[in-house]
Amino acid sequence: MLNTILHGAPTALPPLIIAHGLYGSARNWGVIAKRLSDERQVVAVDMRNHARSAWDPQHDYPHLAQDIAEVIEQVGGLADVLGHSMGGKAAMTLALQHGSLVNKMVVADIAPVKYTHSQIQFIEAMRAVDFSRIERRSDAEQQLAELGVEKALQSFFTQSLDINGKRWLLNLDVLADQMPNIMGFPDLDASWNGPALFLSGGASDYVLPEHRDKIRALFPSARFAKIPGAAHWLHAEKPREFEAAVRTFLNA
Repeated sequence: MLNTILHGAPTALPPLIIAHGLYGSARNWGVIAKRLSDERQVVAVDMRNHARSAWDPQHDYPHLAQDIAEVIEQVGGLADVLGHSMGGKAAMTLALQHGSLVNKMVVADIAPVKYTHSQIQFIEAMRAVDFSRIERRSDAEQQLAELGVEKALQSFFTQSLDINGKRWLLNLDVLADQMPNIMGFPDLDASWNGPALFLSGGASDYVLPEHRDKIRALFPSARFAKIPGAAHWLHAEKPREFEAAVRTFLNA
């Protein structure tokens, strides 16, 4: 069972499950989750091999989807699901394989396709951090800066830093080994016709016009929206606009 952070109390509306992206955690979503919990309970999860959830050698989307399915079954058997990046691919796989558990789905800045880039360079940077030189989070950020990691990502990564334990709360070895699965998407002979919003950053190139046919084939009721000026980390860059778009869709 995944570690979860609950925001708000159950209401007559389905709860909202939030699945973070690669190297993230439930804590990253605290502000947005808390604001959205004024109308429904919000359950932010730590995905496997991240933060306070269990480490496992398997890290592909059917396994990630099954993890979320178990959370939904624990909170009543039906939920809205919001996933960003890796979490968005997990949400899509969940809808395709466990569709009866999903009421509405928001996929943030990702498509159900294989990406040719890799995120392995960030694992290499985190592995290179010298914990003997770390007394506070800013020390790790300084080392990441010296390793070429941009400022916004320095603070993001160090949220998964256990300073007292001198370790990362990320299973870097498994995430590196499973990177092809993370960058890919399973070939599933299925579709899900529930309400789906594909919400992208206007300055991001993760969801391209040529992806829309594949999205519509898997999710015939898909709708598309963009947040102007936001890149891939749209929820962090434009949190109020992101929250408003999600809220409008869930309440429609």
